[in-house]
Amino acid sequence: MNYCENATVTDFYILGFSSFKTVQILLLFDIMVMYLLTIFGNLVITMVIGLASNLHTPMYFFLCNLAISDVIYVSSTLPKLLSITITQDNRISFTGCMSQLFFFTFSGVCDIFILTSMAGDRYVAICKPLQYTLIMNRRVCGTMSALCWTVSAVNSLSLTLLTSVLEFCHSRDISHFFCDLKTMTALSSSDTTIRQIVLLLEDIIIGFVPFSLTVASYVQIISTILKIRSSETRLKAFSSCTSHLTAVILFYAPVLVLYMKPESKYSKEQDNLISLLYVAVVPMLNPFVYSLRNKDVLNADWGLFLGVLGMK
Repeated sequence: MNYCENATVTDFYILGFSSFKTVQILLLFDIMVMYLLTIFGNLVITMVIGLASNLHTPMYFFLCNLAISDVIYVSSTLPKLLSITITQDNRISFTGCMSQLFFFTFSGVCDIFILTSMAGDRYVAICKPLQYTLIMNRRVCGTMSALCWTVSAVNSLSLTLLTSVLEFCHSRDISHFFCDLKTMTALSSSDTTIRQIVLLLEDIIIGFVPFSLTVASYVQIISTILKIRSSETRLKAFSSCTSHLTAVILFYAPVLVLYMKPESKYSKEQDNLISLLYVAVVPMLNPFVYSLRNKDVLNADWGLFLGVLGMK
């Protein structure tokens, strides 16, 4: 059926994990637990950082930004996936699809920029400790944060508008569990040559450049740490970076696997499962990474908990 001969596109159909019908209940439970843990964990991190004065530093300021971005990140996709799994109604309106595309792209890009900013913060802290308070002052941190959010919003709005004018004559079946930018572009019957070039430039500018800056920062950080003579100081310096380094690895690893994985007849199902890692699992793990591997946050968590109980 040629949809272009009919009315304007009003609905799409998210196929999601339709091939895993035998484990729908387990999938529903897993997604719900991941979503609730992500929301709870990131909101707690945000609240703790806001209330604990000893955490009012650049590193925790950016962590607070990351937590807020992660809440938007999972909320843009998982509630709809839960609804589809429960009701078995896989329709999503055109407006809903474009909104999902905007907020997912917006928060995903924001995550990249914030993680890169945090890498810069760790670089200055380890490699230029005497200049740290001068370089990473409140004004600089505020400007970096504002740029992360503003550039991400403008970028996402531009890509969403470009996608919204595409034609979908052949199919409206989205072989993903959300309205992903590349999936929507591939689904379109319009000539997407220019958009494919734009997406390639997007991958380079938004993905590869920040990733390269993060890697370069850690090359310098590790090099500087190895030059420290005192083993105690060396360990302390490295421990101040482990939480962020773990978060970076968790964020980029599934993406790299997805892009480097060879195609196979099961590739779409595998791609969706790998996508679920960076869409749901990584944002869920970030609060635990920063809480369990960071004494400052862990102590602040316990202090807040005891305060609520009236034991402090």
